Amino acid sequence: MPERIVSLLPAATEIVCALGLEDRLVGRSHECDYPETVQQLPVCSEANFPDGLSSAEIDVKVKELLADALSVYTVKRDVIKDLQPDVVLTQAQCEVCAVSLPEVEQALSDYLDKPAQIISLQPNSLDEILNDIKQVAGVLGAADKGEQLLEDLTERIDIIRHKLKFMEVKPSIACVEWLEPLMISGNWIPELVSIAGGTPVLAQAGKHSPYVEWNDIVATDPDIILLMPCGFSIERTMSEVGLLLGRPGFAELKAVKSNRVYIADGNQYFNRPGPRIVDSLEILAEIIHPKQFIFGNEGNGWVKFAL
Repeated sequence: MPERIVSLLPAATEIVCALGLEDRLVGRSHECDYPETVQQLPVCSEANFPDGLSSAEIDVKVKELLADALSVYTVKRDVIKDLQPDVVLTQAQCEVCAVSLPEVEQALSDYLDKPAQIISLQPNSLDEILNDIKQVAGVLGAADKGEQLLEDLTERIDIIRHKLKFMEVKPSIACVEWLEPLMISGNWIPELVSIAGGTPVLAQAGKHSPYVEWNDIVATDPDIILLMPCGFSIERTMSEVGLLLGRPGFAELKAVKSNRVYIADGNQYFNRPGPRIVDSLEILAEIIHPKQFIFGNEGNGWVKFAL
């Protein structure tokens, strides 16, 4: 049974902790911050661009790094060597979201004195997120705890499905994953929207998040707009929401006129494919069908944007 775990992915860290194995974590990524107690662990990665950049500046910097075949993040190899992990959790989903699999493989092959197992997660759907939890639990020798966790998560999902079983009104919703340039949330988000009783627009379930033009949003004219930039807190998104307010036709959008523009914590919820993806589903249900659902996430996980 692995005793020393390094997680280079926030969602993986949350999976380990939800399985009751936090005491086996010996290292984390620079972005792993939940539960708060993991923040005392040694940090094993760092971003290759400075803090405080705007959405547009981050986009430019990331594209420059990738164009030059450079990593957006760097593994702190000396730290990994000192920690001597049995298992390292990483991802192959997105080069922009966390340390990449090749980066981890190179770091381990050059710096470890013993073999370490790499678990690389690459979910594109809700089922794949749940399967990743099962996989991690199995590798870490916690299959029973994994089954219980999955049972609890599935029960919460089924409660929403059951309550909306005969709901005919399914408002259209644009989930904005990036503000400059504009991106609409793909992967598991359209599926979550559908389960929560909405109709996702401009993105397909299981497909990567697409870039869109502002005119696409205007033409679609969704009933609801949810801003949930990847890696951004509610406060961070609020600081850049002006990027949308000044766009032509914003005030005429259906969602704006009906006061149904919302901001969610994309960093803590929607963009982390771990156990709290079900919290994200509950947030969507609260936003899309407020008369049917109150899970207590308003004010923390999401807010209505005061226009």
